[in-house]
Amino acid sequence: MNQAHHHITDVAILGAGPVGLTIANYLSKQGIQVTVIEQLDQLIDYPRAIGIDDESLRTIQSLGLIKQVLPHTTPNHAMRFLTPKGRCFADIQPLTREFGWPRRNAFIQPQVDRVLLEGLAAYPESKILFSRQLDQFSQDQTSVTLNLTTKDGSKETIQAQYLIACDGGNSFVRRHLNINFEGETAPNQWIVIDLKNDPLATPHVYLCCDPVRPYVSAALPHGIRRFEFMVMPGETQEELSKPENINRLLSKVLPHTNHIEVIRQRVYTHNARIADRFRVDRILLAGDAAHIMPVWQGQGYNSGMRDAFNLAWKIALVIKKIAGSEILDSYQIERKDHAQAMIDLSVMAGHVLAPPKKWQGVVRDGIAYMLNYIQPIKRYLLEMRFKPMPKYHEGILVSDSNKKTPVGKMFIQPYVQLENKTQVLLDDVIGNQFAILAWGVNPTWGLSEEVMQKWEKLGVQFIQVIPSLQLDDPNRKSIENVTTIGEIGTEIRSWFGQTTQSMVILRPDRFVAGLAIPQTVNNISERLFEKMHLI
Repeated sequence: MNQAHHHITDVAILGAGPVGLTIANYLSKQGIQVTVIEQLDQLIDYPRAIGIDDESLRTIQSLGLIKQVLPHTTPNHAMRFLTPKGRCFADIQPLTREFGWPRRNAFIQPQVDRVLLEGLAAYPESKILFSRQLDQFSQDQTSVTLNLTTKDGSKETIQAQYLIACDGGNSFVRRHLNINFEGETAPNQWIVIDLKNDPLATPHVYLCCDPVRPYVSAALPHGIRRFEFMVMPGETQEELSKPENINRLLSKVLPHTNHIEVIRQRVYTHNARIADRFRVDRILLAGDAAHIMPVWQGQGYNSGMRDAFNLAWKIALVIKKIAGSEILDSYQIERKDHAQAMIDLSVMAGHVLAPPKKWQGVVRDGIAYMLNYIQPIKRYLLEMRFKPMPKYHEGILVSDSNKKTPVGKMFIQPYVQLENKTQVLLDDVIGNQFAILAWGVNPTWGLSEEVMQKWEKLGVQFIQVIPSLQLDDPNRKSIENVTTIGEIGTEIRSWFGQTTQSMVILRPDRFVAGLAIPQTVNNISERLFEKMHLI
């Protein structure tokens, strides 16, 4: 037996899926040493998730990897529900870009995961360990210890300040912490079949509500086509995976099955479950380890990415000894309710595609036929207004009694103009920091010296927004420690126009932490510092 190796790191991340790799990149970019532990020999190389939304692309933008990811996406990917006769009764294709990116996109997950993995190469202090089996773990008041076995049978020990478990729906960590994983398992299974050289080549994704055997047909980037068919009672994965039975399923949707190229096929069970707790002291759950949901709205992947963005900046502040560990309690407070809302939406979409009772499908088709002629409802579906957007009511924010307040929601991301005339997305101005953004005025003049020092310790970008034409004013004076940008359209002005305030405090994950005017920003800042447990 080889001598055991001992590694010390700031944060250990269990699982090299998209959530673990995203957190690893974000923390590494903050100068924090990360060790990612993966049981497999390499990244999974077959397509899994196929839908990535604007929030997830914004998260990837924060890592500096968006240019590498976009070639593996198809933007503005519509989702269409069809009746058994082929009539579209729900067309979901939102074309707005509130957060800077298309709201619905098809993508190939292995290629994007590969970008995230390669992104870690820029940080020599961080590492990824493949072919490691986690045998046991423990924690005390100062650290978490993980005992691993390598592929050749040797032993390793990793000691970290925190462990983030991104080890999937069957999470070893969650089970050994005895955390309940409440919810239900769908009574029916589905078989997924991915094909090369798309034999249909029609764009978008179609959910066909066939009462005999519902199915999904989705166009993906790089000429890949995904089909998903409901598994009928008595059918097994072994039987369905035989070439003749694959051909039988595909003959339902293709003129013929000659020369098809199957990448893989797999039978899935759809679960809808959420963990009781997302944190136990120095151990946190994220992604599928914390919640799993049916695929019908493509929110499993995207909910995990929301976890990553919410948690990473908080962990960074704790490791840097800027904030106390109490800030990590806000992770569950902010994320759990929305994860549950996305589970509920996904379950509902599954019932639309394959109603539990046959008569429910008849009612669905009749109602859908009538609603198709009511324009407000068509717009409601088309613009995807039914999707619950994250809205935090508690946590790291300072809100008021106004129910319509944008505090707790994600801030918009329009294109803005720099003083050198370059046009960039707003987040590229902010970077991975807090921001205090003010319409028209100096965002620093209401801050006391003490509050200013705390903001500087946190890391903050002070931004003044003015109409882009005013950037050319020869008499305009620059403001020390303030970045002035020009508004190209009217998005930011309109956003403030829906409030009674002129300043917004943005968290590193782009959520609104507070609203103020110059005379109140000092007080709002102090209240926010208390919520963050600044050291």
